Amino acid sequence: MARNIIQKIWDEHVVVSKEGFPDVFAIDLHLIHEVTSPQAFEMLREKGLKFHASDRAVATVDHNVSTAVNRKIATDAGSQKQIMTLRKNCEEFGVKLIDMDSGRQGIVHVIGPELGLTQPGITVVCGDSHTSTHGAFGALAFGIGTTEVGHVMATGCLLQEKPKTMKVNFIGKIGECVTAKDLILKLISQIGVAGARGHVIEYTGEVVRKMSMDERMTICNMSIECGARAGLIAPDEVTFEYLKGRECAPKGEKWAQALQYWSSLVSDVDAEYDNVVEVNVDEMAPMVTWGFNPGQGIEVSEVIPENADVQALDYVRLEAGQKIEGVPVNYVFIGSCTNARLSDLREAARIFKGRKVADGVIVYVVPGSESVREAAIKEGLDKVFTDAGADFRNPGCSMCLAMNEDKVPEGKRCASTSNRNFVGRQGKGAITHLMSPIMAAAAAVTGKITDVRKLI
Repeated sequence: MARNIIQKIWDEHVVVSKEGFPDVFAIDLHLIHEVTSPQAFEMLREKGLKFHASDRAVATVDHNVSTAVNRKIATDAGSQKQIMTLRKNCEEFGVKLIDMDSGRQGIVHVIGPELGLTQPGITVVCGDSHTSTHGAFGALAFGIGTTEVGHVMATGCLLQEKPKTMKVNFIGKIGECVTAKDLILKLISQIGVAGARGHVIEYTGEVVRKMSMDERMTICNMSIECGARAGLIAPDEVTFEYLKGRECAPKGEKWAQALQYWSSLVSDVDAEYDNVVEVNVDEMAPMVTWGFNPGQGIEVSEVIPENADVQALDYVRLEAGQKIEGVPVNYVFIGSCTNARLSDLREAARIFKGRKVADGVIVYVVPGSESVREAAIKEGLDKVFTDAGADFRNPGCSMCLAMNEDKVPEGKRCASTSNRNFVGRQGKGAITHLMSPIMAAAAAVTGKITDVRKLI
């Protein structure tokens, strides 16, 4: 029977399957951070359980860490407690912790691929909804709740219902300044925030095949924003070249064996899906969200729809029929697990170079890891940002979510490369417009939402 890649990976990881019950599903890689793990570790302690497979788990600090220059001092007491608790728990249960100033710390969904931990065909979980990022490698990766984090710690497995499958095919030719971020925002605006509920998405098509791994990670990262359980892309030569030589990638004879297996991870020609969606990217302009969910997005050249949600308009202080281009911004955030990789910083630097941040605009550029930060400094990107008047900071989740001191004040408007524009996501009463790094950089230097094509 023909199967797609999602079904193949799923079937390989089912430990027990019984009609009328969820599958007992095996997990290969468990990524851990400081926010969703304390209660899970405490559950192990209370029940006298060992960590089932600590060698298949890796932890880092990212959500609560300060991104300031003196970030060890700047982190508030509550955040410090969570960070210290993770350190204690990792030491007690034998889990590898990638801590600050190790040279490798960063956002959990950035460092997993960087280190070569994320590999084709594996299952990956983390107590974070954007775990779908790792699907870019042909892995089946999804976020789990804190109780489930405890289950994986104790057993290496989860109880999971087999998901439906969806094929998303991007067709056409990408225009100037249209990025992977624009493509995923286009999909979400097309099918809505619940359009893929209950499904795992496979992204396909020549457009995807031409993407770098960083671009593929951006696409898969936001799968959850259209309701999908996960999203993935079948591995190919681009994937293999990215992984080759990375710290945790297979070496020598094991590399050859891995390549043979990874190359088999493709959907059969006549494989069926529960749903198929086509997204036409011909003549697309860069995307911007106007409301308070990622599905409320339009091209920068368009106006806010006449049938726009009234509550959303009230919150963001905009009107139906209004042009999105030209809306003033107070803050710009370039970072997050969606767009904080070196390629994202390079693209943003193209726009900042030779320009200045507009008066009254505050700009945070936050690399996704210590490795990205070091590489950016070696290339002189940090100087481009600081010369323009932006604040180049230390790695962490930062202004993506209001869980650290990097917040957008109430009533202020932020052009953001993050993944969510929910009410209060970047701070109480903050207004968020999602866009690509080059679009955010264009907003920074003009002080308003701007079609970046006019600056190129």
